[in-house]
Amino acid sequence: MTAFVFPGQGAQFTGMGKELYDSNPIAKSLFDKANTILGFNITEIMFAGSAEELKQTRVTQPAVFIHSVATALAQEKLPQMVAGHSLGEFSALVANKTLSFEDGLSLVYKRAMAMQRACEINPSTMAAILGLDDAKVEEICASITEEIVVAANYNCPGQLVISGSMKGIDIACEKLKAAGAKRAMPLQVGGAFHSPLMEPAREELAAAIASTNFNTPICPVYQNVNALPSTDVAVIKKNLIDQLTAPVRWTQLVQNMVKDGGNRFAECGPGKVLQGLVKKIAPQVEVLSL
Repeated sequence: MTAFVFPGQGAQFTGMGKELYDSNPIAKSLFDKANTILGFNITEIMFAGSAEELKQTRVTQPAVFIHSVATALAQEKLPQMVAGHSLGEFSALVANKTLSFEDGLSLVYKRAMAMQRACEINPSTMAAILGLDDAKVEEICASITEEIVVAANYNCPGQLVISGSMKGIDIACEKLKAAGAKRAMPLQVGGAFHSPLMEPAREELAAAIASTNFNTPICPVYQNVNALPSTDVAVIKKNLIDQLTAPVRWTQLVQNMVKDGGNRFAECGPGKVLQGLVKKIAPQVEVLSL
């Protein structure tokens, strides 16, 4: 079975989507439509903007979404299962026809702005922890009671991203290095995504999702929150809201997709990050870019 997987924030680069725009009329119409929906020329920034411009939250998340969805919808083949890493879950829900492109993009933009506001309320960050068992990372995070610090992204065996307050991340990185982590590396991100510090954004996103039309999907989406497949619209909505403050269980999600027959993983969108993670989680499967 072919799984379409979609990257999250951090996959952006200058020139993203330009080749697709020039060569595919379906993609071109989506890019042009995106400029109208957002009310600014995002494609100009994607094709020729600086890395600094692309890092702006109001640009990054919609840009990765637009590129990812255009890549998927330009294909003649439909997916048999879908999943997306964090933001990528919205792209996945357009690919399996749960959301229209227009509604998906509007939600992604509202999510991006809500996350930006939450970051301004509570200055916070994330760090990548390499070479330590997940259980040990969880144990050390739980031991830091005076600050907020939690496991946020279970990316692949031996690679876990933690999220929390500035001080909490500093304390955790020191303790994790002392416990034997090969690296404990603070990330250049705007805030503590997938942690309790995103609660204000979760409330805003919940209101936006409640007023958006969701259709019955053509195939299951494996969701970040519980790593399980769903075609139930009510469940999909709840998990999409909870995702903002809960960890991304990517390792478990890919394992479940493989267990359910996924043997070909096609990454839709900028970069090849997910291909690398999938190969580390399930070396036996075929991975490719669309």
